Amino acid sequence: MDQTPPRLLLSGNEAIARAALDAGVGLGTGYPGTPSTEILENFALLGGHAQWAPNEKVALEVGLGAAFAGARVLVTMKHVGINVAADPLFTATYTGVDGGLVLISADDPGMASSQNEQDNRHYAPAARIPMIEPSDSQEAYDFMLRALELSERWHLPVMLRLTTRVCHSKTIVQPACTLAAPPLPAWRADVPSRVMIPAYARPAHARLLGKIAEIARWNEDSTLNEEWPGEGPLGLIAAGVAAMHAREAAPDVPLLKLGLTWPLPLERIRAFVARFERVIAIEEGDPWMAETLRAAGIPVQSKPEPMRLGELDVARVRRIISGDTSPEPAATRGKPPQLCQGCPHRESFMALKKLDCIVAGDIGCYTLGVLPPFNAMHTCVCMGGSITIGLGLRHALPADEARRVVSVIGDSTFIHSGITGLVEMVYNPPPTGHVVLVLDNGTTAMTGLQEHPGTGRSLDHTPAHRVDIEALARAVGIQRVFTVDPIKEADRLEALMVESLAAGEPSLIVVRRACILAAGKIRQYEKANQQTAGTAAE
Repeated sequence: MDQTPPRLLLSGNEAIARAALDAGVGLGTGYPGTPSTEILENFALLGGHAQWAPNEKVALEVGLGAAFAGARVLVTMKHVGINVAADPLFTATYTGVDGGLVLISADDPGMASSQNEQDNRHYAPAARIPMIEPSDSQEAYDFMLRALELSERWHLPVMLRLTTRVCHSKTIVQPACTLAAPPLPAWRADVPSRVMIPAYARPAHARLLGKIAEIARWNEDSTLNEEWPGEGPLGLIAAGVAAMHAREAAPDVPLLKLGLTWPLPLERIRAFVARFERVIAIEEGDPWMAETLRAAGIPVQSKPEPMRLGELDVARVRRIISGDTSPEPAATRGKPPQLCQGCPHRESFMALKKLDCIVAGDIGCYTLGVLPPFNAMHTCVCMGGSITIGLGLRHALPADEARRVVSVIGDSTFIHSGITGLVEMVYNPPPTGHVVLVLDNGTTAMTGLQEHPGTGRSLDHTPAHRVDIEALARAVGIQRVFTVDPIKEADRLEALMVESLAAGEPSLIVVRRACILAAGKIRQYEKANQQTAGTAAE
């Protein structure tokens, strides 16, 4: 009887979740962020052990601890999350791992749902972490398995770098359980590898460089890289979804498609380039590959500078190949996003606008308060930055302007990286005090209504300990802490803001009402959890 698993139509995110399950990954952890969010959600639905961490740094550290114990681990985040996780990342390659650890970096060319367009391929050589880039869902599945193999072979974390199209596009996947079951996790003391004091870190760095050199030699013949045939004087080099665009744009042009993109197989690339009159590196984002190859003395051409912006598609790749540097047609303007009708955040932004506040904002759906009809946000930089940027404004502005500054942050973002801002607020209070609004809608709304430590529910919506934001604020030393329902108590919300702006001391107002899109689901979760608790008590 044929035991081959049936073919499936999967997104890249779904394929990675399925591969993680098939490979016996013991822990999946991360922080929700488009375009990576669905990986852990699907892993949990398939029966895997998945959990949301308070932020990406915590996720990587928890994953690293599990991998020290020999477990196979998946850590997921979007591209800007790697910035938060960079502190442990740059040392994790020194310490190495016993179990396989795959770190997902889901990049967002074109900024479909992000505050910047950074190209995380730069992290691979900077942190010296091997990097693999799939081009479709089948490769997302296959390369997840290969990444675990590489991680366990060289005892290093491996980055699986995705982009929005690979994460969300669906293609056919043929699953194949090819990895042997991992050994049971167990503690193995290895102080020189795990404790990075300088005396141990120096030889660890040397070991890391040796491992990367070995991987580079191995990559010269790796089946992760393949050449697609063609004819003519032109050759193309690409990886990820850019390879698919290139193949469709120029099906008859020879293409070297790279899978393990750092460390690059330089000699294989050099031999490929030598066969053609000219070779173009087709890549989204920065000309990272082209610049790396040229630095190695390999003459490749790159895309025009304007092509750094946004995603590539077939039409843009054709322009690159033909050398067309004429201005691109202007993108069709779509309808701007807006806060949902009935969104509880609307009342807060109406009050902020009415009071002519200077608003330091944060990352979340409430960032849309910058747009009409509210026009009530003046800064937005990174997760958790609203409180500390607001404090900086308070310290620098003349007193009459400083008293207008308010920091606005969501509940999930507050848990992610706003808590240290409260500590800063009481440790270095501005002379005029400060006002923080935590817009608590009971969910991580913009990424698809995920749970977080402040909701009282785990990733699968079952009960968990709930972080009490008000109690936490009082514990760090804030005396003025209030809770208000923005719909039922709109007048009180405005009065509290007026009073707090004039108080001259740190104030925190928790503006709490469930997201209109999540409220029904939250009631269902709570009802189901109550029924489960009642059944268990009988």
